[in-house]
Amino acid sequence: MKRKFWIILAAMLVGSLLLAACQIQIGGPAQQPEASPPPAGLRTGMVLGIQGDATISGSFPGIPWVRLSYPTCVSSNLSGQVLKDTISSYHKQGIRVLLTYCQTSGDSLFDTNPLNDVAQAGADAVQCGNEQMKQSATTLYVTPDRFARFFDLCQRIIHAARPNIPIILGAMDPLVVPDDDAKLMNQVHYLDAMQSAMNSSVHPGGNWDWHSQTLGLIDSWHNGYPDSNTNNLYQLYAFWAQQLHIAINSGDLGKHLWVIEGTGCVNGCGIDASNARDVAISHILTLITDVQTTLKYIVPFFYFSGKDFYTAQIGWIYGVLDANGHSKPLRQDLQMGTVKLEMSCSSGKVVVADQEQLLAKLYSGCTLPADYTSTLES
Repeated sequence: MKRKFWIILAAMLVGSLLLAACQIQIGGPAQQPEASPPPAGLRTGMVLGIQGDATISGSFPGIPWVRLSYPTCVSSNLSGQVLKDTISSYHKQGIRVLLTYCQTSGDSLFDTNPLNDVAQAGADAVQCGNEQMKQSATTLYVTPDRFARFFDLCQRIIHAARPNIPIILGAMDPLVVPDDDAKLMNQVHYLDAMQSAMNSSVHPGGNWDWHSQTLGLIDSWHNGYPDSNTNNLYQLYAFWAQQLHIAINSGDLGKHLWVIEGTGCVNGCGIDASNARDVAISHILTLITDVQTTLKYIVPFFYFSGKDFYTAQIGWIYGVLDANGHSKPLRQDLQMGTVKLEMSCSSGKVVVADQEQLLAKLYSGCTLPADYTSTLES
């Protein structure tokens, strides 16, 4: 009996080992999961990005988010499979994507086909509309009632495919405090009118409130130049914190406000656009001041732009890469390496010499030397 028992036990052990070996083989390297989109849950303080496109994927190491624009915003091929592949490429690098869908004119504003395309693209956040309040030759104004209907449609279609991802309510066009205080209040009145339309015609009897949404904000000013007292981004944060009934130091502002474009101003704002030195210093100090301000108040922020580009209406918009997508020195009017900054990071000291690296290190929490302003101005 004892011998029979040991024979049966030995057979069971051998069978178990063979089964385990099969399971290891079946679940081995061939079944390792591919890179997938990050989960929807996120902390607003970690939403720090830059404007990207389909041609410069991988050019922003260390920057956790990019903002892409659908062809309704700018002429591009970022739709359909190209858009999906581009977003997938960013995801495989561990980078999340904010996708901006700009409003269109006429009945096409309510066309569900492009909205479904956006919904299926796999973005981690979607901005429905852009500068919809601005009446100018370069933007497409939409009345509050029509924008209410559009935003409701956009939000419902996106959330049907990607539940719970952030949906950004358009974007307020860039204004300056206190010069444009009356225009800022007009933006508030627009949102009030949109809210009224949402609860009377889009969803009669509803209780939709713009204060509970996530608003898009654009800031274009030479923050930090000519001195640290120039900080329009902070002034805009203070204004919208008041309108949203949020204490600016509470850490909650970023739950209701995303800066989808933060950039410096060169033309028509008191800077000599023909002076390469002044333009270069204001550009890099703006970048630093914007990041320091947004980190202090924990507000999502996207630097604009990734690359330098020129428009006839505005002139040059300066990014962290040149127009060809190449690295730029900290002082874009000087040779690479002429000016460097030694930053203190959790891993130790890091010397940075180009703008993309500086932005990435600031985003990651590295601190600048005390004399960074004089170093950049020297």
